[in-house]
Amino acid sequence: MERRKRTGMRPDREAYRDRSVAPEKRVRDLLKRMTLTEKAAQMRCVWQQKSETLVDAQGNFDTEKARAAFGKGYGLGQVGRPSDAGGGLDARGMAELTNAIQRFFVENSRLGIPVVFHEECLHGHAAVGGTSFPQPIALAGTFNPELVEALFAMTAAEVRLRGAHQALTPVVDVARDPRWGRVEETYGEDPYLVSRMGVAAVRGFQGDASFKDKRRLIATLKHFAAHGAPEGGMNCAPAEVSNRVLREVFLRPFREAIQEAGAISVMASYNEIDGVPSHANRWLLREVLRKEWGFRGYVVSDYYAIWELNYRSDTHGHFVAKDKKDACALAVRAGVNIELPEPDCYLHLEALVRRGELKESELDELVAPMLLWKFKLGLFEDPYVDPEEADRVVGCAKHRELALQAARESITLLRNEGGLLPLDAGAVRRIAVIGPNAHRSLLGGYSGVPKQEITVLEGIRSRLGRSAEVLYSEGCKITVGGSWNQDEVVLSDPEEDRRQIAEAVRVAERADVIVLAIGGNEQTSREAWSRKHMGDRASLDLIGRQEELARAMIATGKPVIVLLFHGAPLSINYLSRHAAAILDCWYLGQEGGHAVAEALFGDFSPGGKLPITIPRSVGHLPCFYNHKPSARRGYLFEDASPLYPFGYGLSYTSFAIENVRLTKKRISWGVTTRVLADVINTGSRPGSETVQVYIRDVMSSVTRPVKELKGFQKVFLKPGERTTVEIEIGPESLAFYDVNMRWVVEPGEFEILVGNSSRDCDLQKAVLTVR
Repeated sequence: MERRKRTGMRPDREAYRDRSVAPEKRVRDLLKRMTLTEKAAQMRCVWQQKSETLVDAQGNFDTEKARAAFGKGYGLGQVGRPSDAGGGLDARGMAELTNAIQRFFVENSRLGIPVVFHEECLHGHAAVGGTSFPQPIALAGTFNPELVEALFAMTAAEVRLRGAHQALTPVVDVARDPRWGRVEETYGEDPYLVSRMGVAAVRGFQGDASFKDKRRLIATLKHFAAHGAPEGGMNCAPAEVSNRVLREVFLRPFREAIQEAGAISVMASYNEIDGVPSHANRWLLREVLRKEWGFRGYVVSDYYAIWELNYRSDTHGHFVAKDKKDACALAVRAGVNIELPEPDCYLHLEALVRRGELKESELDELVAPMLLWKFKLGLFEDPYVDPEEADRVVGCAKHRELALQAARESITLLRNEGGLLPLDAGAVRRIAVIGPNAHRSLLGGYSGVPKQEITVLEGIRSRLGRSAEVLYSEGCKITVGGSWNQDEVVLSDPEEDRRQIAEAVRVAERADVIVLAIGGNEQTSREAWSRKHMGDRASLDLIGRQEELARAMIATGKPVIVLLFHGAPLSINYLSRHAAAILDCWYLGQEGGHAVAEALFGDFSPGGKLPITIPRSVGHLPCFYNHKPSARRGYLFEDASPLYPFGYGLSYTSFAIENVRLTKKRISWGVTTRVLADVINTGSRPGSETVQVYIRDVMSSVTRPVKELKGFQKVFLKPGERTTVEIEIGPESLAFYDVNMRWVVEPGEFEILVGNSSRDCDLQKAVLTVR
């Protein structure tokens, strides 16, 4: 009795509260103590319902609402996006809110189980004050996994300090259709590149997954699986792919991010594969994910996707469930641990167990891993954060500099006739900055409100100061106002556009050089999440009067430098022939204007490479580079080649890749070799080159792609500097699923192709023989 008074412990001290007990044992102890209702509560989340159940109109915690909604003490699994409460909270405000919500659930639920807060972190925290860096499609063009890891470690720190624990990122879908509005969220069309960037992002988010310093969080791989190849390029449409293609292309990035980087969470996808929607796909979520790959984390639903197993009238339905109760049972049996974003279909969990349609043990199995990571995150011991620290770190100067470096490395030089770029700042007297994207916010989808955002016009004016006159004209519009979130997209008025084009010509004629900022915006290619909020396209041409504007600018006879801002490939046939220079910028994040200005005036040499093929037209789809030998034979009256190939990108300097060789030209199965190549900066400026290694299996039991990226290395060299690149080639580089669907390396010859793009003329060949 005396000891109990001294320590505050009861004789039956719960093991789950004891931090010295192994997390797995704590989970077992806690599950034994939980009622069915408490288990079901852990499989639910609130997001927009925060305003009804947890916060007031200003985003402050509302005790009365919380007691009314959760006062019975059953708890809750997750709270979605606390950052958007009250219309958007800054770092300090969000930290204070998460502390208050967390304290309520810890102190007012029977067992004191903390909640997990999740946030969107596609290219930085999508919140007020979060540091915004380039969209994933732009980051993929850096071919720099180390940079990607640093960026997501930065984001993890910003988000965790504000009180959240899970990022619904990274997207490791392989984008095979440029019409799809979510291309910008991906790392492109190649499974190897996507996997390398996905692994880097997970490592940035999670670190070693010890979570000791409270600056890392849980990564969520999405969207599982084959979401990036929707029929017709329309979001959520079926993925019509074979089992072999599914495994070799679309599942690979998920498998590697789990097995190499230890990704803790996976989000199931909206689409179906072979007639089975992912949220009801036992084979996908149990056989492949858990049994084959050994995944020990938890699966979250995509927003409202369990409902869609039945029918969701504002978007679509799969009609494999007769109602929400049936959808709940299907998702549980498939292995979906928690329903996001609101309590909906999983409200039927308890009733289904009580009626015997589900077993309580099935819930135990799904709740256990979510509890495990609450323990491993340290939430039972220390669930609170320091608002002062959040305010100090989020959006700080160090983070802005990293975002700027990412923007620099993302820019890809597609054309530079006559060496127009870089411009000599001392020789330019007047520069005309023209176009609908010259002075507009261009962050892309899933963006927050960074502390600063620099447009192209602002960046150029800042870079030149008073040394040159910077003229500006919008030239035309793409859409009228609007944002990524706004449902309605209003196209520009042709008459008004042509009036603006005439004005732009008058402005441009006064200048020495024209910088033309065009492309798309957040409304013209985006996630199509309902019939009222569309975002996929049937054309890849420039929208509106943009090409008219471009033709008018080129007709002035002044040098025209095109800056392309967009989320998905655009067919820019006219510009590729007539513009003096083209810089592909995608979406560069908050520091985009600074990075573009630096690139224009040669403060660095652009070194980005295309992570996705640029087609000549929508009629040339599919256009991904790693096609089968019988594809791309040609068209009547049309060139079947791409406008710009995967891996392509120029520089202000020049590079030579020489002496391509193998350390072993003949190897046995299971043995590795290395390909070596010497890289020399043969130009007069420092710059970067990305050496790419492609492999072609010359003869095989099933058809293989004409080439597949299997390695790359980015090098930064000064003029005249030389280095040797070494890239390992092992069984994983050579294996595929054979005619009997066995993962094997078949004996024979393999062409090892080394160069600076996927284009045949840019590659040198060595031959490897596998015995």
